[in-house]
Amino acid sequence: MPSAPPPDWVLARRRAVGDRIRELRTWRNLTQERLAERADMDRQAVNRIEQAHQAPGLDSLIRIAEALDVPLAELVRDV
Repeated sequence: MPSAPPPDWVLARRRAVGDRIRELRTWRNLTQERLAERADMDRQAVNRIEQAHQAPGLDSLIRIAEALDVPLAELVRDV
């Protein structure tokens, strides 16, 4: 049985996290491809996270934070 979609407030926060990752990535002058390489992920995964089409797991957030050279908390700041 498929699970129910997340509530709107969860989706809004997921979008905010994706926006923050994109903001930090562009501030670091990285492409999605380069961020993916540094985080040992594929570019499509980075794109899905930034576009809020995929809920990132904790491991992915840790990898992204490390690749962006920011504390993990920075990815969810003000969310």
